[in-house]
Amino acid sequence: MPQYSIDPQLRQPAYLQLYNQLREDITRGLCPYGSKLPSKRFLAAETGTSVITVQHAYDLLADEGYIESRERSGYFVSYKENELFPVAAGTEESAPDLSEPADIHEISDIPIRGPVVTPEQEQFPFNTLAKVARKVLSEYGESLMVRSPNNGTVFLRETIAQYLARSRRMNVTADQIIIGSGSEYLYNLIVQMLGRERIFALEDPSYEKIRLVYEASGVCCRMLPMDREGVRLSSLKKTDATVLHVTPFNSYPSGITATASRRAGYIRWASAEDKFIIEDDFDSEFSMSTKAEDTLFSLEPENSVIYMNTFTRTISPAVRVGYMVLPAQLSAAMQEKISFYSCTVPVFTQHLLAELIRSGDFERHINRVRRRRRQSSEPVGK
Repeated sequence: MPQYSIDPQLRQPAYLQLYNQLREDITRGLCPYGSKLPSKRFLAAETGTSVITVQHAYDLLADEGYIESRERSGYFVSYKENELFPVAAGTEESAPDLSEPADIHEISDIPIRGPVVTPEQEQFPFNTLAKVARKVLSEYGESLMVRSPNNGTVFLRETIAQYLARSRRMNVTADQIIIGSGSEYLYNLIVQMLGRERIFALEDPSYEKIRLVYEASGVCCRMLPMDREGVRLSSLKKTDATVLHVTPFNSYPSGITATASRRAGYIRWASAEDKFIIEDDFDSEFSMSTKAEDTLFSLEPENSVIYMNTFTRTISPAVRVGYMVLPAQLSAAMQEKISFYSCTVPVFTQHLLAELIRSGDFERHINRVRRRRRQSSEPVGK
């Protein structure tokens, strides 16, 4: 078992230093799946800290699904490769979420299942949000009052680029990213970039507001039927649309996730000259899959896919902030067409989101929700 130590020179709480070291060894396989971790008393003596400090580190690891506690036996590694999102290494104190899961519901003749995840449990912890907001106000002060660059602050765009590389295997630059106040605003920018004369194809069924926003922007829409694998390729081939707007993961309201072969079909369709795909990825972070789905953008990052996502689902509906990633070869030309638009997100909000991601709080929250969702779908005892 590796040895651990606390560096008093670091501006980081002891429990968070210990958490980072343990998590690193677990994800690298030095502490393999099923192995037992040292007792709290042993680790406290080794690191010169208190049992409470070790308990906090273990609680945070357990809450995120890296380890599990077994009654009267200790703590064991429960992490399997690709099961959780990688978390950015935080540099500031992050209070662990020690809340208990919801009560187990028992119904006769139905297998007893794990804790049911409620909407409240999926909300981003307010105390963490407030702590980071105070930090941003304290550190950046009056500089938060300046006007944002048109495509968003470099700080947030670089942070999002790093996050996408960790979580979605998307290698993009900050210059390809545009920040805006939610999906509806970004839909309008897309119309400005691609042109109102185009015909947009949408999933049928799909979130109605997508069609309403596009039509309000002067775009003609075609509704393409879906099967269990996504938009039917036969309908896609016949359409006169040159832009396809899809939600490949957990499309609303159908809940359909496009299969790998269907995603490849979308890419083949878009390979024809002057065709584009809008990839609306609003819910993929909370997937219970042990492997993150490949984004359409990662399959074709150069010419035809515009990727978009928001923080409305992952943090709060009150956070009306979204972003889109433009294809590498066309990014400059596309941005030139909307260069006169001002960014609609305050600098303070952008710095707040960047700090949440850089500290690791954002991805820790995602991992907590994913773990609770998996628990709610598995029989107790498994």
